[in-house]
Amino acid sequence: MKLIIAALKPFKLDEVREALTLIGVRGMMVTEIKGFGLQSGHTEIYRGAEYAVNFVPKLRLEIVVPDALAEQVVDTIARTARTDKIGDGKIFVLDVAQALRVRTGETGDDAI
Repeated sequence: MKLIIAALKPFKLDEVREALTLIGVRGMMVTEIKGFGLQSGHTEIYRGAEYAVNFVPKLRLEIVVPDALAEQVVDTIARTARTDKIGDGKIFVLDVAQALRVRTGETGDDAI
């Protein structure tokens, strides 16, 4: 199993979720986060004063999938979340040693 962690722009969530559903992803966790990468934040003007915004709002998706589906999930997220502008995000893929569905006791691929 693989844990796929993706940081992406908030307005892309619905489009990414729909694309993942079409390829068979059955669940995901979403967290609102703030961060910065190459863009190092930006400046905004509020009531005539300029402020530095050091952290940009993003969403973090966490998805656990069978090994066979991992590459397709990464490709789908990358293609769907892309805007060709700075700050499109990052995707990380990690190995998952074990998964357990609390309600039924199922483990491994059956738990996801």
